[in-house]
Amino acid sequence: MRTIALPFRYLASLMMLLSLFTAACSQKDKVGETNMLYGTESKVWKTDKETAASGDKVAQTDADKDTELRFYANGNFNMTSPQQSMQGKYTFDQPGKKITLTPDGGTTSMSFDVVNLTDDKITLRGVNGEQMMLESD
Repeated sequence: MRTIALPFRYLASLMMLLSLFTAACSQKDKVGETNMLYGTESKVWKTDKETAASGDKVAQTDADKDTELRFYANGNFNMTSPQQSMQGKYTFDQPGKKITLTPDGGTTSMSFDVVNLTDDKITLRGVNGEQMMLESD
């Protein structure tokens, strides 16, 4: 009996390890709850890296690294960089995985697919396929 139980334990352990690995990998492109975007009242996001539509990494300037995007719980946003600032309203369609930014006084809005949203990371994809990865501050 003992020789049969050992392979079953090994198989059970292997299956458990595989399921943990699969669960961890499936979290990569998960869009979490809306409040992950703005925390309790507001949350600052800073650019981590960018990729072109081809998937190639885009070199970031110092200005890119200093850009901050803050989302507020009331639906406002504020984006600041060394060159400019912009504020306005945003809408987040969590089930549709889309975020739309509308600057104050602007007639056009910017829409992004939300590829991934966790408490500390967000990945946004533009209409041309370029991606921006941001980390919470």
